[in-house]
Amino acid sequence: MNKSEKKFNFGEFYGKWGTLMILVVIAVLSALFVPNFVKPRNLINVLLQNAVVAMLAFSATFVIILGHINVAYGSELAFIGCISCLVMNSVQSSMSPVVAALVSLIVAVLVGMVIGGINGYVITKFNIPAFIMTLAVTTIARGGALLLTNGTPVAGMNDAFNWFGQGYIGPIPTSVIIMIILFVVAWVLLNKTCFGRHIYAVGGNENAAIASGINSKKVVKRAFLLDGIFTGIAAVVFMARQASGTPAGGLQYEFDAITAVVVGGTSLSGGSGNVVGTIIGAIIVGIINNVQNLLHINTYWQQVVKGLVILIAVIIDVVTKRAAAKAKK
Repeated sequence: MNKSEKKFNFGEFYGKWGTLMILVVIAVLSALFVPNFVKPRNLINVLLQNAVVAMLAFSATFVIILGHINVAYGSELAFIGCISCLVMNSVQSSMSPVVAALVSLIVAVLVGMVIGGINGYVITKFNIPAFIMTLAVTTIARGGALLLTNGTPVAGMNDAFNWFGQGYIGPIPTSVIIMIILFVVAWVLLNKTCFGRHIYAVGGNENAAIASGINSKKVVKRAFLLDGIFTGIAAVVFMARQASGTPAGGLQYEFDAITAVVVGGTSLSGGSGNVVGTIIGAIIVGIINNVQNLLHINTYWQQVVKGLVILIAVIIDVVTKRAAAKAKK
């Protein structure tokens, strides 16, 4: 055997193609054995139902590559979304429907930026684990949503606002188009900018990144700021799809978003991952949820299945990293 011939590296192979292979296998099995799965309306529903999860997952990819995690997405969706709907109600009588909808979207983005900015500042200033910080935000944001709305949904959204979640541009749902735009933005930031390179550097080895002149705290703050912006946009789409501001909405969305990121190949230990894998992971999670609904599987069992999915994804990540490390020796 030629010593110069490169040996097969399972870790590298899975890192490049593993997530796509899983998607193909799940899609084929679903098409073969699940009634109505391949109907166009159902496939569009898979995208519609998971557009918000994908938006959250794109920014979560940045945070998780850094070795941090945000477990407050569901509560942030409810809090930001309810504020957006309340703003919508207060301004739509004095503005055109389109302008009122845009104002509510801008407010949502600004509130998301504030939350993301606070998360990043507190985490870096006081060296608090992101899990603990965002766990606190989970309760604060959910309580804030309930206080602002007195625990009742905010009704009266106009058609321009609802268009963000229910409209179409040609045959493509608006929410899917927004998801694609955010995917492109995330991909460019992660792959074509210094910010993206710094994300990988800090996540891979923070001490080495600092030694090379990278301000790791600034990178973390910017990542959480981006996280807040994406969450603000996702919150408007989420509420627009329901045509109301629901303070109890968004439950378990943080779990689906994190699952999509991890299934997509981003390591929870940081340093590796990409948004291409994340969008594939989001589709995989969407198909799993959709198939369980089509098969009328008990909701309790659905939670068990999703928990097993993320556990298996983490185990695969550990195994492939070990395989890659052995191959380099």
